[in-house]
Amino acid sequence: MVFQVTNGIKISVKTEFESTVYRNYKLHYVFSYRLSIENQSNDTVQLLRRNWTIFDSLNEVEEVSGEGVIGEKPILKPKEKFTYKSHCILTSKIGAMKGHYEMINFTTTQKFNVNIPTFQLIVKGAIN
Repeated sequence: MVFQVTNGIKISVKTEFESTVYRNYKLHYVFSYRLSIENQSNDTVQLLRRNWTIFDSLNEVEEVSGEGVIGEKPILKPKEKFTYKSHCILTSKIGAMKGHYEMINFTTTQKFNVNIPTFQLIVKGAIN
C-alpha cells in the first residue's frame, strides 16, 4: 500500500492483479485498485474532478480525467473517509498510475489539488 498527504487529505492506494482478457485478439492485463480518501484537515472538502496518468511498460501513456470518481463527488467532513474500488487495463504485465484530485474547501471556497501517489501495477512473478 502507498499513501500520501496533501493539504490534510490522505490518499491511500492498494492494488491487485485480477485477470487477463482478450481485446481485438490481443492479451490485456486487468488490475484493480482500492483508493481511500481521508480528510485529516479541520475543514469540510469535496472531490470535484480526477486526473490520471497511466503508464504501461510498453511505453504507452494514457491521460484520463473527468468529474468525480465512480459517478460520485463525495463530501468529506473532518475525520471522514471515502473508499472506492476501480480498475485499469494494460497491454503489459507492468505499469503504474499517478494523478491528482481537484477538490474544494467549503470553509475557504478555494479549489486545490490533492496528489495521488504513483502506484505500481504488476502481475505477480513478472519481476524477480
